[in-house]
Amino acid sequence: MPRPFGTSIDLADELRGQLETLARAGSAPQALALRAHIVLLAARDDEPSNQEIAAELACDRHTVGQWRERFAQHGLAGLQDAHRSGRPRKSPPR
Repeated sequence: MPRPFGTSIDLADELRGQLETLARAGSAPQALALRAHIVLLAARDDEPSNQEIAAELACDRHTVGQWRERFAQHGLAGLQDAHRSGRPRKSPPR
């Protein structure tokens, strides 16, 4: 069953500042910036639904729900990519 509203997010000022920095940083990966935007929008006082956040950011509501819940469970560390299985790279990335 879908959870359109998701977990309520309350941010301390320091954590909000870190997320705003990530969202604005030109050097941050775009996926991480999007995740930071999702959390910042979820923490608004009007408590928007996943659908409303998805419409505002032009992404899927399931994406919003996933990152909202991971942040609620793991904090800032939850926004990082999870380790993936598979063969390690042989050459360094370009």
